[in-house]
Amino acid sequence: MADPRYSILFEPVRIGPVTARNRFYQVPHCTGLGHLRPRADAATRAIKAEGGWAVVSNQETEIHPSSDLTPFPEHRLWDERDIPALRLMTERVHEHGALAAIELVHNGYHAANLGSRAPVLAPSDVALHTLVPKQARAMDKSDLRDLRRWHRAAALRAKEAGFDIVYCYAGHGMTIAQHFLSPLLNTRGDEYGGSLENRARLLRELVEDTKEAVGDTCAVALRFAVDEMQGVDGMQAHEEGRAVVELLSELPDLWDVNVSDWSNDSATSRFAPEEGYQTDYIRFVKEVTSRPVVGVGRFTSPDHMVSLVNKGVVDFIGAARPSIADPFLPAKVEEGRVEEIRECIGCNICVASDNMGVPIRCTQNPTMGEEWRRGWHPEKVARVANADEVLIVGGGPAGLECAMQFARAGAQVTLAEAGPELGGRARREAGLKGLGAWGRVRDYREHDLRQRANVNIYSESPLDADQVVELGIPHVFVASGATWRRDGIGRTSRRPISTAGDVAVFTPDDIMDGSVPPDGPVVIYDDDQIYMGGVLADHLRATGADVTLVTPAPVVSPWTEMTLEQVRIQRSLIEAGVEIVVGHSLVSVAAGVARLACVYSNGLRETACASLIMVTERVRETALFDALSGRGLETLELIGDAAQPGLIADAVYSGHAAFRAFGRSAEEVEAEMFRREVIEMGG
Repeated sequence: MADPRYSILFEPVRIGPVTARNRFYQVPHCTGLGHLRPRADAATRAIKAEGGWAVVSNQETEIHPSSDLTPFPEHRLWDERDIPALRLMTERVHEHGALAAIELVHNGYHAANLGSRAPVLAPSDVALHTLVPKQARAMDKSDLRDLRRWHRAAALRAKEAGFDIVYCYAGHGMTIAQHFLSPLLNTRGDEYGGSLENRARLLRELVEDTKEAVGDTCAVALRFAVDEMQGVDGMQAHEEGRAVVELLSELPDLWDVNVSDWSNDSATSRFAPEEGYQTDYIRFVKEVTSRPVVGVGRFTSPDHMVSLVNKGVVDFIGAARPSIADPFLPAKVEEGRVEEIRECIGCNICVASDNMGVPIRCTQNPTMGEEWRRGWHPEKVARVANADEVLIVGGGPAGLECAMQFARAGAQVTLAEAGPELGGRARREAGLKGLGAWGRVRDYREHDLRQRANVNIYSESPLDADQVVELGIPHVFVASGATWRRDGIGRTSRRPISTAGDVAVFTPDDIMDGSVPPDGPVVIYDDDQIYMGGVLADHLRATGADVTLVTPAPVVSPWTEMTLEQVRIQRSLIEAGVEIVVGHSLVSVAAGVARLACVYSNGLRETACASLIMVTERVRETALFDALSGRGLETLELIGDAAQPGLIADAVYSGHAAFRAFGRSAEEVEAEMFRREVIEMGG
């Protein structure tokens, strides 16, 4: 039964020669699957179509070897041999009544062409966008004619592959059409440089060529970054960004608008906590075009979506990350099951996956990327055999996910949590500055569990081995977590670091539990180098503490380069007044002084230290599991951080995988893990 509050979201919308069944539009996003794993990519996109998205887009699709993004597995449409792999997606998407869109791209100086070794092309001579020892050369008129020919040919191949919408792409700082728009990158003196109209000439030609080639049956979309978030040094929405839309107003069949670069478009909830954070930048677009407009902004609230449509800001609700967190978001909205939406937490683990060149991962949705390889579905689980009762010990991310899946599968679930609240590290980390949205990991799962009659939840219920055995529940999953080390052992030092008794030593657990360092200089020693050190520095500085962050790494929280946050983190700490000491390890702390050693020269320096917070490694809590071993349980499994400390996403995945593996042989589970898209070689 459709929910009348949201009926406007389920109106069909015309896009040129095609019609979308509703206003939910999955914009192009990478999956780390692409041309290397086309069956897996097709299965991932098909789940979105099944979940009710009207348009399901693929990802950057290289049109030529001179736009080779190796080693990152985007899609390719270099020639007709790439068509079958892409047709896998269109056929699966069409099975569920959705339109299939393809994002054609030439990446210009963003593509290093490491595999093809083709020349790198750009509007003008320039060093590559990535740290590769070569430069791009300025395109001459012959190159420009070739580019238009390549793009047109790719559009025709896209049509043959069954796509309904074909993109021209000028966004994220990653595409040659956008590079031509930039006066910083385009210093040409011919008809493709100088004035904005000249700089937009190539983009206009690409859209016109695409419409001429396939516009009879395919809609042509233009993905355009209206603001580069660089102030006067870049395109701004209220100036040249608006002018481009005015120049090309009615040319494309659809405008897909956002901000640039990728780190701004996919800003994390830590730095862009409000959904709809791009709305003010794109609001003008519908004022200057009659074409339908899609916008993004990590939308998860259907009430907000309705407001955007009613106010004439957008015609389509665009989503990348929210569609990853919950592929069935449209179906849940239509059926009035809004409380069942797995809301995106904005942590950018999905983005990190792509930056690492691995299949997509998601904190909220552990099935993402596993639809083909392991046959996992985000909403469907088979009833489990021989599991009348299961006991989950620990109500953190792994325990909650494991309990929820067993409950959905019909088992009688007992969940025992030692503390007063569920959520484990997801709840505790959500209490730190900037990470509030991470609490959604707990909220979604706890809400689900508390609706079910076959679930018993016991808080403040620590269990020892005898108590577990006495319960008589045959299947036990231990999610006892991990604790941060206090001795300083980490990536750099494999021996304890000397600390004198006159200095208070804390761990992240202490801070999350409410401990407050005494007055005086606080030194955070971050040898974890992921995200926690920077979060704690920001959190404590906001309370007025005098904070120095020390790390052996060359920058603060280097892993967050994968989540597109590192620059923002370091900038925010500098602006907050945190003293940052990079490239130094902690040698010892005594008499109110921390002694540091340069990781390159071993040169020593000192800094005042009244309190020390060690952010290094975690120790797995396995005592209960060890004590239960050999006690006659049919199933005993260690899950989450207790099995392997990692990200919250890893813990959620661990709990989900434990459920999926239940009752199956190790060989069966391994066969799934080993499943690859291989080509049988003959001769």
